[in-house]
Amino acid sequence: MDSIRQNKVGRLIQKDLSEMFQKECKEYTVGAILSVTAVRVSPDLSYARVYLSIFPSELTEKVLNSLTEKNKNIRFILGKKIGKQIRIIPELRFFVDDSLDYIEKIDELLK
Repeated sequence: MDSIRQNKVGRLIQKDLSEMFQKECKEYTVGAILSVTAVRVSPDLSYARVYLSIFPSELTEKVLNSLTEKNKNIRFILGKKIGKQIRIIPELRFFVDDSLDYIEKIDELLK
């Protein structure tokens, strides 16, 4: 169960990462459309699991590799944005949110 502080920091990171991927960090997305679906922060606020929805799904592997290579730059830019609001900028780890694919698969099975 996440605390209120974890939820607030997660929402803050989610909002700012979404804006960054749309405006400042377009070259990191390798031509795909990214949306940050969720951010889960550890209890000590040192790690953040960032769940991404990537379209088209063929570029998923390429986009994740690009984001992990540029992780330090992304964290640095994020630190500039939210550095006044939180003391420690969490280490970011990127994961694919495949819940939409799962829902689509269930719908196909039900039909």
